[in-house]
Amino acid sequence: MKISHIFLAASLLVCASACSSDDPKDPSEGEPGGNTPGKPSTESVAVVNTQRAISIIDAAVTNYFDPQSSSMVMARKYNPFTGNRSSEVGSVWMYTSSIEAVNATMIAMKDLKDNGKPELYNANWDRYKTLLDKLIDNLDFYAGTFTLTSYTGTNTWTVYAVNRASGKGSADVTGVLNVYDDQQWLVRELIEAYRVTGNAKYLEKAEYLTAYVLDGWDCTLDSNGNEHGGITWGPGYTTKHSCSNGPMVAPLAWLSDIYKGKADKITYKLIDTDKKRYEVTESKYDYYLKMAVKVYDWQKRKLYNSSNGVFYDMLGANGGIAYETINGVRYRANNPDTGATGKYYSYNTGTMISGAAAIASSTGDSKYISEAQSLSQTSFNHFAQLGVSLSGYYSFNLEGFSPWFNGVLMRGWAEAYSVAPAAADGLKAFQQNLDYGYSHFLESDMLPVNLLAGWSRDRAKCDTEAMFTFVHAAEYAVLASYELKK
Repeated sequence: MKISHIFLAASLLVCASACSSDDPKDPSEGEPGGNTPGKPSTESVAVVNTQRAISIIDAAVTNYFDPQSSSMVMARKYNPFTGNRSSEVGSVWMYTSSIEAVNATMIAMKDLKDNGKPELYNANWDRYKTLLDKLIDNLDFYAGTFTLTSYTGTNTWTVYAVNRASGKGSADVTGVLNVYDDQQWLVRELIEAYRVTGNAKYLEKAEYLTAYVLDGWDCTLDSNGNEHGGITWGPGYTTKHSCSNGPMVAPLAWLSDIYKGKADKITYKLIDTDKKRYEVTESKYDYYLKMAVKVYDWQKRKLYNSSNGVFYDMLGANGGIAYETINGVRYRANNPDTGATGKYYSYNTGTMISGAAAIASSTGDSKYISEAQSLSQTSFNHFAQLGVSLSGYYSFNLEGFSPWFNGVLMRGWAEAYSVAPAAADGLKAFQQNLDYGYSHFLESDMLPVNLLAGWSRDRAKCDTEAMFTFVHAAEYAVLASYELKK
């Protein structure tokens, strides 16, 4: 799972809600963070949500990024009470959260404009488009090049490392220092950036990373001639995780939609029953949709827990990385799995809701409509807890990186809503929690991790992850678009 990165391992010792209130009083009384804006009355929820997303992003760019640098060095944490910016730099996964927030907010601006409310678009679009391009351009500080032997051959790839390097293209991406899920979150945001701006270079980057990720799909065959399937956490791992499969489903369906009705082709490799590797050429439309369905169905089959309606974290595996030599050529081989295991993280179900919704949108297949509906309901039942922090409000787990994980679940609900009305319950809960936090605890355009309990009284303990701040903005923006489309 994502949170067990070597780079992030130490973070498991710290609860994400360390900055929540340690005051035993009724949390409904709140602890004002310095600003207590009233609830909107005359403006639409979508406009207010987008305004709030913009203000959170603008403050976050000032607070988390080094103002003396043009290369967008993002600090991992910032404390709005002390003004302390951490010396530790965010990983590429954390950095991607800033792109996610900007994309979502630009989409909300455009949706408002399309609905006859162009003011926020006119005032902010150009500078956000410039910010988006700058963020994506400086991803190259996380980029590096290496040679990888996979299931179908050996190739040289330029991909993104966990850690930022001092120069563009010089990051170490060998072994466990790059993971497939980091590339997948980037694929998602690069496609979003392409769809909202029309900039073809974003699509080109997305398809290159997609090819890299799908090179990691285990296409070796079992004794019945079927693919073992699944994507390991990274090229340096043998375990196959929900977080290295589910996030790829919706982007694959989106890519298929982009190429629907077009003649563009793609060539890739498969394995025959005699273990020989051979090439196949087909339309990008067919290939991307086929792979979306393959990845979705594999995860549902291997990692779904039917007793609670959500997904395990990972599929265990035997031994270290295995290889085989066929006709004098070395390839990666399958590692037998040891079964599903691990905790139930909200994002692992959220990505599958997004995936089911995307496939359903592309195909109209009743199977995936039903999947989106059932997962929307079971995920809300499992992850939302009524009245735990504040009477009448739903709480979600805040341990570790769950505040960002929860945002992925919310995004899944928003994407599924058109076919899964039950998703409205979760979306309403997120809207209420954000608004409560904004009205009671806003501090310098930042929200606390625990939106219902507020900031710690010990201001030195209020260091907040950049990705948690950016996900608040992204959530507000996604909810704005949802309000306009529901």
